[in-house]
Amino acid sequence: MVVSPSIRKTFKDTLLFGNEPTPELFAILSVYFVQGILGLARLAISFFLKDELALNPAQMGALIGVAALPWVIKPAFGFLSDGLPIFGYRRRPYLVLSGILGTLSWLALATFVDTAWEATGVILITSLSVAISDVIADSVVVERAREESLGKAGSLQSLTWGVSAVGGLITAYLSGWLLEHFSNRQVFGITALFPLIVTGVAWLIVEEKLKPDSPETQEEKLTPKQQIKQLWGAVTQKVILFPTLFLFLWQATPSADSAFFFFTTNELGFEPEFLGRVRLVTSLASLVGIWIYQRYLKTVSFRLIFGWGIVISSALGMTTLLLVTHANRALGIDDHWFSMGDSLILTVIGQIAFMPVLVLCARLCPSGIEATLFALLMSIWNLSGLLSHEIGALLTHLLGVTETNFENLWLLVLITNLSTLLPLPFINWLPADDPQTETKDPAKSNLFPPAEAFEHHSPGSMVEQPYIPDLVPEFVAEERTKS
Repeated sequence: MVVSPSIRKTFKDTLLFGNEPTPELFAILSVYFVQGILGLARLAISFFLKDELALNPAQMGALIGVAALPWVIKPAFGFLSDGLPIFGYRRRPYLVLSGILGTLSWLALATFVDTAWEATGVILITSLSVAISDVIADSVVVERAREESLGKAGSLQSLTWGVSAVGGLITAYLSGWLLEHFSNRQVFGITALFPLIVTGVAWLIVEEKLKPDSPETQEEKLTPKQQIKQLWGAVTQKVILFPTLFLFLWQATPSADSAFFFFTTNELGFEPEFLGRVRLVTSLASLVGIWIYQRYLKTVSFRLIFGWGIVISSALGMTTLLLVTHANRALGIDDHWFSMGDSLILTVIGQIAFMPVLVLCARLCPSGIEATLFALLMSIWNLSGLLSHEIGALLTHLLGVTETNFENLWLLVLITNLSTLLPLPFINWLPADDPQTETKDPAKSNLFPPAEAFEHHSPGSMVEQPYIPDLVPEFVAEERTKS
């Protein structure tokens, strides 16, 4: 079949943002699409842990935190692939292994996993698989982005995020609908097919075999000690250190997500199909929040938007108390409608509050090491998300909230919402102006190559479990282009 030049050009300019439709581009987009489509099993995991393994809310919260570990150490995967080629290749073999690892772990969940310890280990491996493929795909994108002209800057990054978002939106509703027709383990079996796509398309990545003794390779390669020294020199600058500490404190405040999941399913009787609808609504609401921020708020100072964002999010989060205490029924509002509307509003506000995190992290990075430092900052953010779930699990246990006892859930919701206000006294740690005008270039020579320039994930920011972290818009490249 012959495609006319005009149709090809329209397809390239409109759907591919000007990128050439090559087999390698198809491979890169496939990896990101799989990352989004793996959300298919998110609700299945929650119900599997709750119903089949009989975990209580505190145990589930603790397991969720452990599952986020690979996203905390993602820069290490970048260093590993850059410094330890397999059969002379730095990208293809790691993609192949990540796909195989993902398929085997999902198949394990679909077949023999039947204890909490086994589930923890296998879910950790599924998360590791996605984290590795994400780092490798991002590395390829960074390499290709260097070849973009100024007019096309950021087009490949935007395209990869868009494909991921499409995958996530497709599975938002399907994740609940499938559970109405299949068992949890059957959904895991279906999900196991998708990582194989990553393994299959890995061979389409264009990569030359490295020659270890090549003078060019030796000149470009820095030792881990040199890399760490450069990172340390950047992170210890006050203009970077204090904003990072603020973000860490804010994100590390406890979460009640696991306890609330048990409440909505065991107490309110929400079915998987309805929870899938809620996920679809919140996914779309996230895009609305992104649009509002980009359209009206991206020029607002970090201190102002963080300050008001935290206060408004905390205040609106208190509306959850109406659902927990069943006060919404006294107001004549059905549980389903209240939950849907509440989730929509909270997601929009939460997304608006989260957007400056990516922009701030991108703007904090000095020239030359922006890629690796940005990956490190996002890993610190992910670590704070892990602590959020672990502290939330401890509070859930101490307050006696179980799979059947929700008497103190209102107090847990109250504490978790009020705790988000704790970092406000340190709001001045955030820069008043653009931090790039204050940072110093820590190194002007021997700059090591970026391990992961463009971050797509934010486990700690989600309403649900970070087994496959939710996607956030990739406009960091745009921010760097402007600088």
